Amino acid sequence: MTPTVVASELEFTMVLTAERRIAVPGRLVYRTDDPYAVRVTFHTGSPHPVHWTFARDLLVEGVSEPCGHGDVRIWPTTVDALPVVLFALSSPEGDALLETATAPLVAWLERTLAAVPPGTEDCRHNLDAVLTGVLTRATGDTP
Repeated sequence: MTPTVVASELEFTMVLTAERRIAVPGRLVYRTDDPYAVRVTFHTGSPHPVHWTFARDLLVEGVSEPCGHGDVRIWPTTVDALPVVLFALSSPEGDALLETATAPLVAWLERTLAAVPPGTEDCRHNLDAVLTGVLTRATGDTP
């Protein structure tokens, strides 16, 4: 079974200081064959984009209240009276604080929730594996 992919390009802003910010294009990807994960790719202008993967539940919670600890923390706030979501990302290579507008992020997130409703992730994941096994046996193909 071919997975459904929910993707969106969003504009993030990397907050360097209170006065200095840099626009960072980002791509969010959700795949129904990996229903717990959200992938974000940041295009920073270097030859190598920066990839992050974290739990979809973390993002679902983070658009409405502060959540996370350690490497990924997400929380809602306002900047210049506009609702935004902040991402604090930490890795051995460094730390980054990014923000994006709430509305397009929530619209994308709602599409992922329509593709795989909360609480059905295990059912979806196992169903795909079972169907692949059944179809493989029925056709004699090897995966």
